[in-house]
Amino acid sequence: MIQQAGTSGPTTGQGYKLVVIVVGLAAVVVTMLCAFALPSINSGPRHLPTGVAGPQEATTAVSKALQGEEWDVTTYDSEDDLKTAVKERDVMGGIVLAPGKVTVFTATAGGPQAAMTLTSAATAIAKQQQANVAITDLKPFPDDDPKGAGFSSAALPIIIGGMFPAVLLTRLFPGHSGLRLRLAGGFAFALVAGFAVTAFLQYGTGSLSGEYLITSLGTSLGMAALVMTLLGLESLIGMAGFGLGAVVIMLLGNPLSGFVSGPHWLPDGWATVGQMLPPGAAGSLLRANSFFAGTGASGPALILTAWATLGLALMLIADRRGTRATRPSAEAPALVV
Repeated sequence: MIQQAGTSGPTTGQGYKLVVIVVGLAAVVVTMLCAFALPSINSGPRHLPTGVAGPQEATTAVSKALQGEEWDVTTYDSEDDLKTAVKERDVMGGIVLAPGKVTVFTATAGGPQAAMTLTSAATAIAKQQQANVAITDLKPFPDDDPKGAGFSSAALPIIIGGMFPAVLLTRLFPGHSGLRLRLAGGFAFALVAGFAVTAFLQYGTGSLSGEYLITSLGTSLGMAALVMTLLGLESLIGMAGFGLGAVVIMLLGNPLSGFVSGPHWLPDGWATVGQMLPPGAAGSLLRANSFFAGTGASGPALILTAWATLGLALMLIADRRGTRATRPSAEAPALVV
C-alpha cells in the first residue's frame, strides 16, 4: 500500500484511547439508565406513616391488615389527635373507624401517591366491613393546581438552575482572578432565581400556597446549595470536579430526590441518600414551606446549608491556594551584577 507523504494512520495508542472513550461513554449511558430506571421500577410505598383511630378492636384489626413493609401504623386516641398528626406531618394520613363508616384523612400535598394508596386500602377495608367511606383531604394542593403539576415541574428548573449558572460563571470569570466574581455571582443568582421561580409558581400558576418570602428564601437556599457546591468543586479541582458534582446531582440526586412522590415512595436506603443530596432536600424544603407552614423544614434546610457552606469552603481554599501561587516572594535574594 502506498501512503502519501505527510500523512500517517492512527497509532496504536490512539486506537486504545478510542476504545477506552467508547467503552466509557457506553458505561455512562448504562449508569444513567440504571440511575433513572431502577428507582422507578422499585418505587412503591415504603413504611408509610399511617394513623388509625376508633374502637380498640377495630383499630387492632386494621393494624394487622396494614402489616408489612408498606405501612408504619400508629394508633391514636381520637379523630382530632389523628387529624393533628396529619397536619403536623407525623403521619401521611389516617383512617378513623366508626360503626358503619370509615373516614380517610389524607394529605395529598405531602405525597399524592401515598394519599391514593391509603384511600385504596381504606376503601378495601370498608368493603370488607360493608361500611361507607368518607375521604377528607386535610392538605390538598391549591385549587388552581389541584394535581400539583406546577410543584412537580419545579424539580428540573431548580436542578438545572444550579448547574447552568455554575458553567456560565466558570466560563465568563475563569481562573483565580475571577473566583470572587463567581462566588458573588453564584449567591446573587440563587437569590434572584429563587424569588423568581417561587413568584411564578405561586402567583403565575397558583401551584404554591405558602408564605411567599419564606418559600422564596427556601428555594434560593436550594439553588445556592447546588450552584455553590459545583463552583467550589470547579474552583478547587477544575472541570473534573464540576463534572463529578454534576454526575452525582443528575444521576443520584435527581432520580432519588422523591421530589414528586415524597421520600416514602423509594426504598429505604435510596430515600435516605436522596434526602441527603441537594435536589431531595430542596424538594422537601419547598414542600414543607409551601403546604405545611414550615413543618418539617428544619432538616432539609440544615442539609442545604451544609452543602452551600461546603461549596463556599472549597472556594475559600482555592482562593487561598491561588493567592499563595501568585504572590511574589518578598524574601527572594536580589541579583548582584
